[in-house]
Order: sequence, then C-alpha cells, then structure tokens
Amino acid sequence: MSQRAAIARGLANNPTILLLDEPFGALDALTRIQMQKEILRIQEKEGTMMVMVTHDIDEAIYLGDRIVVMSARPGEIKDIIEVDRAAAGKRSGAEFAAYKKKIYDYFLEDSDEKYEVEYVI
Repeated sequence: MSQRAAIARGLANNPTILLLDEPFGALDALTRIQMQKEILRIQEKEGTMMVMVTHDIDEAIYLGDRIVVMSARPGEIKDIIEVDRAAAGKRSGAEFAAYKKKIYDYFLEDSDEKYEVEYVI
C-alpha cells in the first residue's frame, strides 16, 4: 500500500517527469504485476514521462519504451534499446524473449556463459 501511496503523491501535482527508483522491489509477485499495469495505464492516460531504475529485466522490457543497459563498475552506458511496446506487451512472446536475451547477453559478454531462451508450455 505504501508503494501505491508514494506513486500517488508523485503524481498529485501532474509532473511532466516522474522518477521511480525500484518502485516495485518490495512487492509480492501479484501486486507487482498489478502495479506495473497501473503504471502503464497512468502513463497512457496522463502522458507523464517516467524514468525508472530497475534491476528486473522483465520489468524493464514490459514497462519501458527505451532501456538503458549499464555496466556494473564503472557505470557506463553499454546500449540504449528501443522497445516495441506492442511486441513487449506479451511476456510470453518471442519478441519479449528476444529483448531479454539481448539484455542478458550484455551482462554475460565478459563471461563464458551464454543465455539460453527456454519456452515453458
């Protein structure tokens, strides 16, 4: 409930930009999904630009128009990925999986591991 209240306070003055730092980090899975949908609804209705920091790749793909991938240390921009909102709206879709793989590959490019996309039916 406090996350919802914090977001409501941030939106109270109709800002042109809303900064969100890990806004859903402390929420359970169901509430997190509900809040993500609510953020998309608010953004669409109000047109508020939202800049969000998250470590959750799925969340970044689902909510973002652009994803800025940064290195760990020093924090440098590795890539800016433009997200096709229509394609990213389905978390189980192939396009969503492709975005996820691309981002994981950035994280793993300095290691010997490679990310494998698996589909669960």
